[in-house]
Amino acid sequence: MDAQQVLNALVDNTVGGQLGAWDEKPKLDRISIGNVTDKKKLYAHAVVAYIYFGFVMFTVARERLWLIGLRQAWNLSKPMAKRLSSRTVLFLSAPTATLDHENAQKFFGDEALRVWPATKADKLHSLVSSRDATIEELEAAELNLIQNVKRKLEKSGNRGNSVFKTYDDLPNHMKKSLRPTHTLKSPPTGKKVDSIDYYREQLKEKEEDIRKARDSNANSESNGGAAAVFVEFQTQAAAQRAYQQIASAEILALNPRYTSVLPGEIIWNNLTLAPAKRMSQQGFATILVVAIIVFWSVPISFVGAWSNVQYLANTYKWLSWLNNLPETVTSLLAGLVPAALLSALASFVPNIFRAVFKALGEPTNTSVELKVLRWYFVFQVLQVFLINTLASGAAAVLSQAANNPSSIPTILAANLPSAANSYLSYFIVQGLTNASNNMLNYSDLASYIFFDKFFDKTPRQKYKRFTQLKGIQWGKVFPKYGNFLIIAIAYSCIAPLVLGFAAVGLTCFYFSYRYMLLFTVSPKIDTKGHCYTIALQQILGGVYIAELCLLGLFGLRQAKGPSIMIAILFIATILFNAMTNRYFDPLEKFLPADLSAEEDGEGAPLLGDRETEEGVVSHHVQQIVEHTPIPPKYLSPLARFFEPQRYASHRAMRAWLREDTEWDEDDVPQYSEEQLRKAYLDPAFTSQTPVVWIPRDEAKTSKKILQDLEESQVEASDDGAWIDEKGEVKWSTDDFDQVPIFKEAVKW
Repeated sequence: MDAQQVLNALVDNTVGGQLGAWDEKPKLDRISIGNVTDKKKLYAHAVVAYIYFGFVMFTVARERLWLIGLRQAWNLSKPMAKRLSSRTVLFLSAPTATLDHENAQKFFGDEALRVWPATKADKLHSLVSSRDATIEELEAAELNLIQNVKRKLEKSGNRGNSVFKTYDDLPNHMKKSLRPTHTLKSPPTGKKVDSIDYYREQLKEKEEDIRKARDSNANSESNGGAAAVFVEFQTQAAAQRAYQQIASAEILALNPRYTSVLPGEIIWNNLTLAPAKRMSQQGFATILVVAIIVFWSVPISFVGAWSNVQYLANTYKWLSWLNNLPETVTSLLAGLVPAALLSALASFVPNIFRAVFKALGEPTNTSVELKVLRWYFVFQVLQVFLINTLASGAAAVLSQAANNPSSIPTILAANLPSAANSYLSYFIVQGLTNASNNMLNYSDLASYIFFDKFFDKTPRQKYKRFTQLKGIQWGKVFPKYGNFLIIAIAYSCIAPLVLGFAAVGLTCFYFSYRYMLLFTVSPKIDTKGHCYTIALQQILGGVYIAELCLLGLFGLRQAKGPSIMIAILFIATILFNAMTNRYFDPLEKFLPADLSAEEDGEGAPLLGDRETEEGVVSHHVQQIVEHTPIPPKYLSPLARFFEPQRYASHRAMRAWLREDTEWDEDDVPQYSEEQLRKAYLDPAFTSQTPVVWIPRDEAKTSKKILQDLEESQVEASDDGAWIDEKGEVKWSTDDFDQVPIFKEAVKW
């Protein structure tokens, strides 16, 4: 008996026992609840559901407790607690009086040290953006001149003319002919101008406009709460108290508020929205996102229906030609193509959501990412899972129910579980294609080579392309793979084979993302663990869906006993979810006041030192070991998993950080007074005109350009960049100290 015969024998003896009318069902469909004909055997599914779903709920609660302990240990450690962002709170809808430094302690308490007001500056933002664009245009024009001179000198040298060695050797008429020109697209339209002179003059005008706009904004006042204020406190504990307290009797004043906001993640234009406008924009953003999710159901439904090619070909005559295709092609159309199309359709959605929330009022990139995570999860569950499943199952049911409508409940109970088959290939396709893409990263490599070769001409453009390490968008990542888990959980008691394929796919993802996070990507948005918290809570959606599916299938089979069992489990799941949210939510959102005070030295520590912290855990392990025959090497991991309240506590996690990570508790950030003064001021008010960065050349054209720019009082440099023998721009990739636009990152 070969392997295939063994598999068939095992399938034929699964819990349905008597195949009877099911003999014509595909082998994969037989290994599902749709093949169970004896109602009494459905009790086994109900019991397994209690065990498996109970374990899932415990694991979610355990992970949330672990994350709470790790978050507290991380954020309350000295290097993090002393950071400026940890001691600063952002208040939106700030009244005019709160923007004055002299009123800081009146509104925010005696521990308020400094305020940074944020007022409306739309015109200033536009001017600064235009100035920076002019700098890049000027650099491109200067580079054009340098390369024209190099080509001219090379051409003269080839003709045997040795008179011209440098730019200064060229006659004035030749110098003028080598200068780049362009035609104006703005009034006076059609006029041909010298590009370098034009951009230099434009730069002077924009700098003057920025100066006037800054003076004007400095004397302006906020209008109707259309402002925001950043407030620095003496300690992290004081910042947490201000973050949690009610600061004003006015309903909308000083709300919403955010803590641990980094200067680089602020969307400055959205800070100064009036409360009514902010709420109306958020409402419109929600409506727009819901509309997008509903609209996407149309193409998703077609993809789901296409996964059942066989049923479509038998039902619709105009698709009967599909039956004539080779079996390999049919398998490809039913397996690989729908999975690839489903992935492609879903990949555009988070970018659309992110653009909507940024445009309609979210104050920080972190808050944007959290909203993207929540709504993209809704999209994944509704469209990628439920709509696709219903479309796939419906295609299978319609062809059988057309002749006998009264048999629809029985047919649904038998055929809806077969929709799981489309996800078997989905998991494998996603796991292999995405994981390999994550590891090889060929798309980003090809993109970098392409743009560096054909589009990035100036040293600044090449520097930006080289230093912009790929980020990771948590709002896109967590919902996608959370939906994997939800699909696996939902089908766990209906078509258990899904669990094996899901495990393979998720294992591929684990190793690929582990590699990416260690070597190739740099998370640019720090949500302080909130994305993971939300993702954990979303996993319970899979439990709800699974229980409702079982309840529906048991009802279609008229199995009262199993139905009652699952109904009780569903209610218990709701109660469990409500209780854990009630007690965990405050700990996930805020830092406990007693721990904050302890770390800031305001109170006596509950446990004195590292030895005490580790001693509590090790003593507990020793007590368990002495009273059980289980070897310690097995007992310790089990204890750590099943007792998170002890092993994932703040102190246990703090000891773990000290022992198992490269963590220096003396690495406390230091800030200069100038850095503190500008830290949370809108860059439109503080940013200086960027240095004009051009490459040096053998003809010394760059030296002449630097001289001219210096006379125009424009800061410029040719350090760290040069023109090679082929006329291509190179820059100092090995020594960033030579790069004039390089700035050391500050640990805010």
